Amino acid sequence: MNKVHVKFMEEAIRQAVLGLSAGGIPIGSVLVKNGKIIGRGYNKRVQRSSAILHAEMDCLDDAGRLSLADYKKCIIYSTLSPCDMCTGAILLYKIPVVVIGENKTFKGPESYSKKRGVKIINLNMKKCKDMMANFIKKNPLLWNEDIAV
Repeated sequence: MNKVHVKFMEEAIRQAVLGLSAGGIPIGSVLVKNGKIIGRGYNKRVQRSSAILHAEMDCLDDAGRLSLADYKKCIIYSTLSPCDMCTGAILLYKIPVVVIGENKTFKGPESYSKKRGVKIINLNMKKCKDMMANFIKKNPLLWNEDIAV
């Protein structure tokens, strides 16, 4: 497993744990440009009564306004496969690489992203799978709300 990807995913996991400890859904994300984290986020739908503050959206918001040229130099890390909404933002800003912690508990439109030229790297991390599986088991209604089921 690529040590650099693991290093940045560990920060995304820290973000997910922050979200969980604040009473939310344990999904975290970081945006990396040229080997440096420029945005961090976690799912804040519960904490902010938001319809859209998934981890990736919060992370992109934290990074602030960037040029298209900047986004094209980024990698976004997420502890979980991005959903349709977050995938849309990734495609809109032409972020070329998405590194995910896992896609067993939830799999977003990865094949569509790949067709659009996005490279998807799945680290398949037990830590990410266990965190989400435990959360889903304890909070099935909240989880279904988050993924619009």
